Amino acid sequence: MKTVKYPKKEEWKELLTRPAKEKSNLNELVTEVFEAVKNHGDQAIKDYAAKFDQSSPDNLLVSTKEITAAIAQVSEELKSAIDVAINNITAFHSNQVFSEAPVETMEGVNCWRKSTAIQKVGLYVPGGTAPLFSTVLMLGIPAQLAGCSEIILCSPPDKNEELHPAILYAANKIGVTKIIKAGGIQAIAALTYGTESVPAVYKIFGPGNQFVTAAKEQSILEGIAIDMPAGPSEVLVFADHTANPEFIASDLLSQAEHGVDSQAILVCTDEEVVSATEKAIKEQLNALSRKDIATQALANSKLILTKDTDVALDLINEYAPEHFIVMCEESTETKITNSIVNAGSVFLGHYTPESAGDYASGTNHTLPTNGFAKAYSGVSLDSFTKKITFQKITKKGLQNIGPSIEVMAENELLDAHKNAVSIRLKN
Repeated sequence: MKTVKYPKKEEWKELLTRPAKEKSNLNELVTEVFEAVKNHGDQAIKDYAAKFDQSSPDNLLVSTKEITAAIAQVSEELKSAIDVAINNITAFHSNQVFSEAPVETMEGVNCWRKSTAIQKVGLYVPGGTAPLFSTVLMLGIPAQLAGCSEIILCSPPDKNEELHPAILYAANKIGVTKIIKAGGIQAIAALTYGTESVPAVYKIFGPGNQFVTAAKEQSILEGIAIDMPAGPSEVLVFADHTANPEFIASDLLSQAEHGVDSQAILVCTDEEVVSATEKAIKEQLNALSRKDIATQALANSKLILTKDTDVALDLINEYAPEHFIVMCEESTETKITNSIVNAGSVFLGHYTPESAGDYASGTNHTLPTNGFAKAYSGVSLDSFTKKITFQKITKKGLQNIGPSIEVMAENELLDAHKNAVSIRLKN
């Protein structure tokens, strides 16, 4: 990791740049795969799976027999842990259910909204270098709570043409409708167009690498909604003199091990803590099973020393981290809580690791990356719903509001709009 001391504001843009692949090459590949899946369906999915992942299952749809066998392979300890997570995630997202009362904007004019589930949703669950069965819970539980009628899950199989048993256990436990052995660009294309095995959906959810993110952006051009641009994972830790360098190092590494294009950043106001964290990272890195991946991610990462909390806050809001961990004294924590405006999810205190949000505390871990936290929220129950507005106007209500509508329509030169009101006022 590179240590940067007291960077000037004009240096921030370059300093906070995320790792990225050449966009033009990505777009060319996405266009190629989308066209193939659109024209050749399941066969194209299998061909690209063989090309990119050295896996090409005969049947893309996971069978009931496979699910039953997978459930038997999951240890009772893991099942119990997943069940705890399900309970907490359900509790947190259930609290997001609410209905709005009708509003009488003026006498006789009543307006209201109704929340309805998106009928067909596609969930993308990464499974390349790590089987992210936790993502099944983060996407599937709010989809179920919202009342989505079709929940289609896509995840890349391993070289044995199988999905990780825990992914199948979690998907079955929360009632996913169909589970498809497909990953990468071809999976997003399948959810966009539909194939023999994969139903087309109305909205696609889930994190992924830069290829998946680019594919989701392409699906928007085909009329399919997405949750957000959720690319490679990232974390930013803010720390002061009270922080434990070993805690900081563990949090930075927990993101670095996600993938080679992940990014981990420390912003700190204490130089001794920065130095001690750098030492702790080197010590903890050697014990990781995914050391090679984490090492490559750390090449994209930074240890940044700032002169005070105010400068740090400005820098953090500019970066807009996906995960933001705060380890400092209480008074500073309060200041940061009140001042942070750009972050996907915030973890407060020395004993709140980002891993808690990734798995089991209850909040959703599907979050905006790459600075999109400036404009996007993370996945929630609302992500799986849409709002329909209603209004009902009585005869008296139209008499009250009608003249204003007539004047506005006339001044916009829309005579028929005016007449739709005028003709009713005469009767």
